Parts: sequence; C-alpha cells; structure tokens
Amino acid sequence: MGGSFRQEEATEALCIRNLSKRYGKRPVLEGISLSIRLGEVYALAGPNGSGKTTLIRLATGLAFPSQGQVLLLGEDVHKTPAAKRHLGAVVEAPAAFYPYLTGRQNLERHAYLLGLSRPEDRIREAMARLRLLAVADQKVGGYSLGQRQRLGLAAALLSDPKVLILDEPTSGLDPEGVELVHTLLVEASREGRAVFLSTHHLREVSVYANRVAILGAGRLLEEVVLERVRRYALEVSEPERARAFLLTQPGVLKASLMRGRILLEHAEGKPEEALSALVREGFKVRAFYPYTFDLLDYYQEKVGHA
Repeated sequence: MGGSFRQEEATEALCIRNLSKRYGKRPVLEGISLSIRLGEVYALAGPNGSGKTTLIRLATGLAFPSQGQVLLLGEDVHKTPAAKRHLGAVVEAPAAFYPYLTGRQNLERHAYLLGLSRPEDRIREAMARLRLLAVADQKVGGYSLGQRQRLGLAAALLSDPKVLILDEPTSGLDPEGVELVHTLLVEASREGRAVFLSTHHLREVSVYANRVAILGAGRLLEEVVLERVRRYALEVSEPERARAFLLTQPGVLKASLMRGRILLEHAEGKPEEALSALVREGFKVRAFYPYTFDLLDYYQEKVGHA
C-alpha cells in the first residue's frame, strides 16, 4: 500500500460508455458516459433517486447494464472478472462484516478472498490509516456506524488498488471522520489512484476533486471541471477600463466581468502588484477579496432547473 502508479499506464483508469439501466420498462440510467484518470478524484452528485448508487453498482460490476460498457484499465468489468483485481470498492455502505469477529479477523478473511499472501502488514497499515488500531481486536458487533464505515474503507484499500469506487464514503461519520476520509482520498489520488465517489458533501469535496458529474433523473446533467486557479473578486471604478488595464499586468491570467465585479485569476496567487498598479493608475478600488466557486450553489441551481 502507499505505492504510486504512473499516469502513462492508462490514460483512462475507469471508462463508462453510453451506460443505461432499466428495470422492466422503467429507466434508471440513460446514456451515461464519463471517464476517470489515474491520480484524479471524480465526484458524483445528485438528489436521492437520481441513479448514483445504480451507477456505482454498474461501475464495480455488481450490476449488469441494459446497454453500454464499463472498462477498468481497458478491461470490460462485466466480461472479464479479473479486471476487478485493480479495484477497491465500498458500495451501499456500511459494508457487511461478521459481527462476531473482530475488525482484524474480518480483514483477514477479506484478504484471504482477495488471494493476498502474508497480508498482516497491509491489514495493520489500512487500519492505521483509518484510525482503527485501538479497536482492531474488538468484535465488529460493538463498532459504531462510523467505525464500520471506516472498516469498509480499510477493506477497500487492502489490495493496494489502482481504482477506488466509493458510494457515500462519509455517510454516518462525525466531522472528524469526514475530515479523515477526505484526507485519505486526497492521499490516494496523490499516490496515483483513480478515485470515483458519490457524495452529498459538495463544498468539502470541491476543495480537492478534479471533476464532478451532476446526475438528475438518471441522466448526466453536466460535468463540472474544478480548476485549481486562485480567483479574486474586485469591485472598482470603471470596471471595463480597469479590466483592460489588468490584462496588461504580469502574472494576470484572466480578468472577466461578472455582475459589475472583475474576477481576476493570477498565476502565482499573489495579485498585490497588479492591484497596486491599478491604484497608481488612478482607479478607485472599493473591495478586493478571494472568490470561491460554490459547487453546492451551482449544483442546486442545475438540479432545480432540471
């Protein structure tokens, strides 16, 4: 565990092509296409009943599509069971464990099913990452919901997977547990893993996710790319002329008008010199503050219109 995977091993770690699912005549998903690269966190958002869990089940091979294809590192997950060797997943959490066995014993059985030899070190590392060592030798029947949720994540990490697929991984966790899981997902992506998760924690996940798919009524409404560029809002006199002036300043990547404000993007995240030049030029700056794209507000607007 804790290894790294080179991006060139596969441009697309998980590729979902024109995926549809029907139960009888009732469509649950219609024509979903998306792809996730190694080293990327891809979040799936949508209201209850939008098809998120169905899409997660299809992506992990637990359900079969009515149409379309799921490729895991280039292999069809429904036609080639061996494709799952690259996969760690938690679906419809909390994961099921034997309540009369300890957390460690449950992971030992999971490791056996995965065919792992001498898994003791991996089990210990996984439990340490999820802060479960203190309860490792206690029966799972006495675990809290959050502890069982974290044990499921530990099980998903055992095989050192290249792709993590997680259905609501922070469900039932307290704020400390939510922060722990978010930190773990960031670490997983930095180690080169592809992370695909469904979530309702949009503001938290927008801090580190690369892209977010918004589902509504079984359809992909939009894919949002979350850029890692520092933006600033600027309220200034003569905004049109001020915008043109800012574009001539070193380090300014972009300056655009929005509702009377200038949204400024700076390459180094230090726009003070450009701001000082603006004042020296005679413009009156009324307000200047960091601008954060609010994924939750955007999501609510898209789902509301849908």
